[in-house]
Amino acid sequence: MQHEFTLEYAQALDSQDTLSHFRAQFYMPYFQGKHAIYFLGNSLGLQPKKTQDEVTNIMENWANFGVEGFFLGKDPWLQYSKKITPLLCDIIGAKEEELVTMNHLTVNLHLLMISFYQPTVTRFKIICEAKAFPSDQYAFQSQVKLHGLDPADAIIEVFPKEGTELITTEDITAVIEQHKDSIALVLFSGINYYTGQVFDIKAITKAAHEAGAYAGFDLAHAAGNIKLQLHDWQVDFACWCNYKYLNSGPGAVAGAFIHQKHLNNHNLKRLEGWWGNDAGNRFKMASTFTPATTAESWAMSTPPVMLLAAHKASLEIFAAAGFDNLLQKSKALSDYLFFVLNHINQPIEKFKIITPSNPDERGCQVSLSVHKNAKAVFDSLLPNGVFADWREPNVIRVAPVPLYNSFEEIYIFAELLQHILNVA
Repeated sequence: MQHEFTLEYAQALDSQDTLSHFRAQFYMPYFQGKHAIYFLGNSLGLQPKKTQDEVTNIMENWANFGVEGFFLGKDPWLQYSKKITPLLCDIIGAKEEELVTMNHLTVNLHLLMISFYQPTVTRFKIICEAKAFPSDQYAFQSQVKLHGLDPADAIIEVFPKEGTELITTEDITAVIEQHKDSIALVLFSGINYYTGQVFDIKAITKAAHEAGAYAGFDLAHAAGNIKLQLHDWQVDFACWCNYKYLNSGPGAVAGAFIHQKHLNNHNLKRLEGWWGNDAGNRFKMASTFTPATTAESWAMSTPPVMLLAAHKASLEIFAAAGFDNLLQKSKALSDYLFFVLNHINQPIEKFKIITPSNPDERGCQVSLSVHKNAKAVFDSLLPNGVFADWREPNVIRVAPVPLYNSFEEIYIFAELLQHILNVA
């Protein structure tokens, strides 16, 4: 398609968008009394309008039944998670029994590493990406220290080639091959938070398994953003937050995946808690833990039902829209964003797009490395009604998402950015 850099063209694209009506199901932010453009779905998704009703229903059950709300009312809490898990299967590419909604992202990462990072004298290394999100780095370092190991020896980071921003699949597999006899775990993000690069999860998993290691992934920036097939790719485990592209609220309850092949592996160590007990035995109050036969055996505590309600509200919108339809629109938005950015970046280059140009190697997020007065450029966006994100030393991240962003917003953003760059 030959794009055009005009408002009329962007509006025409919106008029052809069969998903545009879903925008009305979200609260859109205001700034200084005017509608704002929100390109921060990669940080915190917007609130679905139905979220308040879902949470209110839980509170009414609590008011009417007290603790008996676990068993009485329209949506008894005891089985509430069963309304959520089926809605996640297509988004994560998993079977129902492989999914559990619990805790928060880094808590889940620690719990899963307890099971899948069991170093030995000969196999003790973790292969990960350089400049992983800091909480991941903290988790890796602390887990290594818990086993009495030195992070400098046990954590092997994969860096991009000198002079480049991106880590290729070949870079990753080469490091795995180099350390294949000493690797315990390969643990990458699905999408790098800084560059927006999608990693080849299938290829990384295959390389890890060929080296005799487990493969795990932090999908914080991938869940609800790109196509995932965790079961088919044989990924051992994964975890993610639900407050970004999955719009489930600040501090939302998180998710985890454990492949079916591990669910009944009694040799896997884990931390155990009451809610991970088999549902048939949970209320017998036995002193012996009987693990559930699903990923819920990794759950520890009573689910936070109000957070589950907020999560459910968003997932039902995904189901109504169809995840494949959303992915198709996401690629169209991203394609137009690349076009307008390249258009305004001439004849003199004022920024570099560090996100891959290949549509299969990116999701919603596009990261711009601004050459001159980058912070001043960023600081000019919000006063002009654009919510974007800043990352040191000079990167602006924007993420138009298919459920509530439009082609017109992309055009307006590019026109504004062009003006700001010209005066910076």
